[in-house]
Amino acid sequence: MTSIEKISYGGWPACWRLRNSSVELVATSDVGPRVMRFAFMGGDNVLCELPDTLGKTGGTQWRNYGGHRLWHAPESQPRTYHPDNTPVQVQALENGICLTQPTEPTTGIQKELQLTLDPHAAQATLRHRLTNQNLWPVTLAPWAITVMAAGGVAVFPLPPRGSHSADLLPTGSLSLWSYTDMSDARWTWGSRYVLLRQDPSAKTPQKAGGPVPAGWAAYWLAGQLFIKSFPFHPAAEYPDRGCSFETYTDAQILELESLGPLATLQPGASVEHVERWHLVRDVPPVAHAADVTAHVLPRLPALQAA
Repeated sequence: MTSIEKISYGGWPACWRLRNSSVELVATSDVGPRVMRFAFMGGDNVLCELPDTLGKTGGTQWRNYGGHRLWHAPESQPRTYHPDNTPVQVQALENGICLTQPTEPTTGIQKELQLTLDPHAAQATLRHRLTNQNLWPVTLAPWAITVMAAGGVAVFPLPPRGSHSADLLPTGSLSLWSYTDMSDARWTWGSRYVLLRQDPSAKTPQKAGGPVPAGWAAYWLAGQLFIKSFPFHPAAEYPDRGCSFETYTDAQILELESLGPLATLQPGASVEHVERWHLVRDVPPVAHAADVTAHVLPRLPALQAA
C-alpha cells in the first residue's frame, strides 16, 4: 500500500513523503510545487538536490531548487521565471497528494501537480495542470522538467527509421539552441537514439529536443534507470519547433523535459499533461546505442503494461 506522511526534508519543515515497500517520493509544500526525491527505500536520490538552495523560501528571484517542477512553454523572460518561493496548498488523494500553487500574479496562471504512487511497484504518476485565471485567453503548453542528479546519461528515441525508397519526405526533426554544439563529446547522435552525458567538468551548456512519438526518455545513473513516459499527439502543434521532449545539461545538472501541445486557454480553462515515472535497479551502464537496446528497451514493455 501507499503511505503518506508529513516530514522535514532538505531544510524544509513541510514536506510530504509517499512510499510503498519499494520506493519513496518526497515533495515539499514550503515552495513549489516541487518533487525533491524519488528513490528506492534507503537508496540514492535520482533527482538533483542543489545544496545552495535547499531549505530556502521567500524572495523575488527564481531559484533552481533541483527536483521536478512545472513550467509553461514557450520559455520567456520574465514570464517563465516567476519565482515559486512561497507555500503551496496540499490536498490528500487516494495514494497521493495534490499540490496547488497560488495564481502567479505576473502571468495569471495557476499551477497544480497531482502525485500518486503505485501501492506496490516502483512507479508514480504525475498529473500537471495549468489553469488560466486571467480575463483573456492565453496560449501556452505544459512543460514538465525533471532535474536529474549529476553524473548520468540521458537517452531519448528518434522517430521510427525507414528507407530512402519508402520515405521521400522527412519523418522527424531536431530543435537546436544557439549554444548547442553537436561536436561536443557529451552528445552521441545515433541512428535510433540520442544520448547526452552529464559532465561536472563541462564548460558550456547543451540542449536539444524534438518530437518523440515513442513517448519515453530515460536517465541512467550508478546502476539505476529512471524512465519517464508521456503522451505524444502527432497532429498537435508543440512548442520550440515541434518538441514533445527536450534535454538540457550544464556542469551541475541534466534535465529531462517533456512538453504537452500548445493550447489556447480561455479564462478559467485548464490543460493537463501526464507523466509516468519508473525506477529500475541493477541496470548495466548505458553509454552507447547498443546499451539502450540491451538494457533499456527490455524494461519498456513491462513498464508500459503496468
